[in-house]
Amino acid sequence: MRADDPGWTARAAALALRAPARAGRCRVVALEGRSGAGKTSLAGELAAALSCPVVHMDDLYPGWDGLAASVPLARDHVLEPLRRGADPRWPRYDWEREGYDGWAGVRVADRLVIEGCGAGAADLRPYLSLLLWVEAPRAERGRRLARRWDADLYAPHRARWARQEESYAAAHAPRAHADAVLDNTAPADPAP
Repeated sequence: MRADDPGWTARAAALALRAPARAGRCRVVALEGRSGAGKTSLAGELAAALSCPVVHMDDLYPGWDGLAASVPLARDHVLEPLRRGADPRWPRYDWEREGYDGWAGVRVADRLVIEGCGAGAADLRPYLSLLLWVEAPRAERGRRLARRWDADLYAPHRARWARQEESYAAAHAPRAHADAVLDNTAPADPAP
């Protein structure tokens, strides 16, 4: 699928709705990929098509070294509650204060989109109805990361985070386990 094709959300939503619910009665769609691939924006589009909330792995990472630790957090606080018929609720990480600050959660009917690096981890895949890998070239990902609202905050940690993504990809191979690849190659802000 191509993200610049206006029909991608309808196709992805149809795939998700045909897939079995694996988190209790909930169909969970995961958008996985490298930083800057466009997962957050695309997840919002897909969630709108599915009329469901989005859980962002960014809300689960316990800091800049927290990619690996986010996987059990997603399982225990998001996916296991869904399997039991409860709404997800997780400890909220405050990136500015670098510590936990209360709890966050969402109300879920029968569909949920979860996005971010880690969403397609081996431990989470048994709960997923659909795993989409979001693909974008390294140069385009770098341009997108430089234009993010939090680019200055993220910049000192980019190399550190990229090393975690490499380790995670080697251990979990999310792209190889994806049900479909969503090509998000087109520049986010194409030249006029």
